[in-house]
Amino acid sequence: MSQEKIYVGSGKQVTGTYGTFRSVSLCLSDIPAEHINEYKGKKYIKLNINDKKEADAYGKDVSISVDTWKPTAQATAPAEAVDVLDDIFG
Repeated sequence: MSQEKIYVGSGKQVTGTYGTFRSVSLCLSDIPAEHINEYKGKKYIKLNINDKKEADAYGKDVSISVDTWKPTAQATAPAEAVDVLDDIFG
């Protein structure tokens, strides 16, 4: 099941004195609260920054979207795997 992308910004590749970099703008208002994580009093968000195949009408060739991936709950390790690990690590 795929989730719809949440686009929050764009930009373009720029070549400067020290090499190529990406100059981007983000719209903080477009970031859903459920994707903002807090750790030690600071707020973080995971983003995907992708190079577009072609620039759009405004010359933007970089797109930015929220990384919405969440790990699925995993079952406990099968007994066979535990036995193998016991054999390896004693």
